[in-house]
Amino acid sequence: MNDLDLNTLLGAEDDEGATRRGARGGKRGGRRRRRRRNRGGFMAPLLAFFVLAGILGGGGYYGYLWLSDALVPDDYTGQGTGEVVIEIKDGQSASDVALELEKQGVVASARAFTNAVANANKSASLQPGEYKLRKKMSAASAVAMLVPENRLLATVTIPEGRRLSDTLALLAKATDKPVKEFTAAAKDTGDLDLPSYANGKLEGYAFPATYEFRPKTTPKQMLSDMVKRFNRTAETVDLAGGAKALGHTPHEIMIIASIVQAEAGRQVDMPKIARVIYNRLERKPQMKLEMDSTVMYALGKYRTAATIAETKTKHPYNTYMYLGLPPGPITNPGDHAIEAALNPAKGPWLYFVATDPNSDVTSFATTEAERQALLAEYKANGG
Repeated sequence: MNDLDLNTLLGAEDDEGATRRGARGGKRGGRRRRRRRNRGGFMAPLLAFFVLAGILGGGGYYGYLWLSDALVPDDYTGQGTGEVVIEIKDGQSASDVALELEKQGVVASARAFTNAVANANKSASLQPGEYKLRKKMSAASAVAMLVPENRLLATVTIPEGRRLSDTLALLAKATDKPVKEFTAAAKDTGDLDLPSYANGKLEGYAFPATYEFRPKTTPKQMLSDMVKRFNRTAETVDLAGGAKALGHTPHEIMIIASIVQAEAGRQVDMPKIARVIYNRLERKPQMKLEMDSTVMYALGKYRTAATIAETKTKHPYNTYMYLGLPPGPITNPGDHAIEAALNPAKGPWLYFVATDPNSDVTSFATTEAERQALLAEYKANGG
């Protein structure tokens, strides 16, 4: 094909294209736009190729630096200095955490942190909580410190048998918060998810256990966690079903459990002490419980034995003066005391005495004469 033939073909193609575009502005304008479009589509990748070639080849050292900065993010070295507390919130991704770390000056760039998380395969291991980090740390060092065991937590152990007032004081001391905030939260129980049979009273239902609280946890949330822990225990031991089988309400079982917890020196004695309580309640005519622990609770004291004068105190919790159970629990009982109240030992006992003040041994008696003998033993041992 000669040059004339090629030009003719190209001209025919242009004329045909122009004819189709004639209604949109004419042959001359359409042909000019077509040339610009073809030239731009060809030149853009060609230009990009020469720019990249210049960076990698002709640009030399400066081209290398530009590419390195684009591919390798800024990062600090070492463990950093100073101190900063970072909070990982529920639902935050590694990218969210990275942006916060960069903002707080912990890492040099968010990209460095996300790369370090990916390299350590820990993107799914970032747990909500507060962590103490440093300023200007390497991203890898920051990732290494963001592990669950490094979370800032207040660990509080509430022993079994503590009164609510003592429990609140322990919580305040362990979390460095004012005790008045806990006292106020304990009075306003509407949001604590107490069981209906608690009658809106927290005493007896702030379950004793070891808890870990984050720094921003409020007193209300802490008490709510303790009630949740009680509710799980109540479900586990079938408190409602067991109480019904014994002819009592769940609240009454918790009162009995709280007395058992206060009176027992050893776990092994708890079912027997529970049996003494039931035997006195079920005796005809009914006996008074005459528990020193309830008198001490009424008086706000902590001794193990009440005086004659104290047993004459007019107070609904004084079981020396009034028949039946006191109005509510006197302690926050643990698992063993609750289980003992639901499963009392079998036996005829009506009395128990801690015969040796220097040990936790409790002795049991059925008759008044046996009781007097135990009291004599108690006094002989320095009681």
